[in-house]
Amino acid sequence: MPYPFKLPELGYPYSALEPYIDAQTMEIHHGKHHAAYVNNLNAALEKHAAFQKKEVIDLLSSLSDLPQEIQTAVRNNGGGHLNHSLFWQWIKPGGSKEPKGRVLDALKSTFTTVDTFKEQLTQAGMTRFGSGWAWLVVDRAGKLKVYSTANQDAPVMEGNTPALGVDVWEHAYYLKYQNRRADYLKAWWNVVNWDSVAQSYDQATKK
Repeated sequence: MPYPFKLPELGYPYSALEPYIDAQTMEIHHGKHHAAYVNNLNAALEKHAAFQKKEVIDLLSSLSDLPQEIQTAVRNNGGGHLNHSLFWQWIKPGGSKEPKGRVLDALKSTFTTVDTFKEQLTQAGMTRFGSGWAWLVVDRAGKLKVYSTANQDAPVMEGNTPALGVDVWEHAYYLKYQNRRADYLKAWWNVVNWDSVAQSYDQATKK
């Protein structure tokens, strides 16, 4: 939905991802951090009615078309809103715990094995210096790629469509894992909802 953007409901309790992601982290992450991105994005667009009908994906895909004074705010907060809105779906409780169907075939075709893909995404998250995300994306040619982005930069800014992403900002894991990002990433795979990933992949590759 376009402006005014709203914080999406999780659709599951903050404690639903225990013991891998603790309830307090989820409550702060969703209710404070994500909410702040939404509020700041709305504030940036408040006096720019010409851009209020655009979806957040469209705003991020054409940042250079925005007034210069709001480009950074939209990049940071629009990216934060979009990235987290997707993230909550990819870790939604339930669904398949392993990839299957078309997304499984694509992962095997690109990375040979699912374990190799997981290792590459984990490595992308581990080597992202400071704050950011690690991504599995579908590029313009319909191919899968793994890479990371800084801060709240979104793959759509580069013309790519995210199929799965993991938040490696410290606010995503610090209360439970402190500085042990590797432990967080290892645990995170236990909460990935592969049905949601498959849906993202299917939407990104539909004709």
